[in-house]
Amino acid sequence: MSYGVDVKNLLRKLLTNYRVYFSNDVLNSEGRKVFEEMARMLIHEHPEHKPTIRKARRNLSLKNILKIARIVLGDDVEDIVRQADDGPYIYR
Repeated sequence: MSYGVDVKNLLRKLLTNYRVYFSNDVLNSEGRKVFEEMARMLIHEHPEHKPTIRKARRNLSLKNILKIARIVLGDDVEDIVRQADDGPYIYR
């Protein structure tokens, strides 16, 4: 399936700015604004994902956001999350 560029970019924004948009692994108010915009676009493009979005809206945990991100972004999610957690540098 192909997903819109805006949906992908908003999900990347949420994941790369993890420390800004999440508090204790739950979306904060700023993160919720970005998520709702992405969710609205995703449901408009692919209504079959509405149950997944509904579940994520009830519990805006990192786990549920990652489920949606894996659907939309595929395997890129692991790299994005790793970079957000480590920052631009990799420590050994």
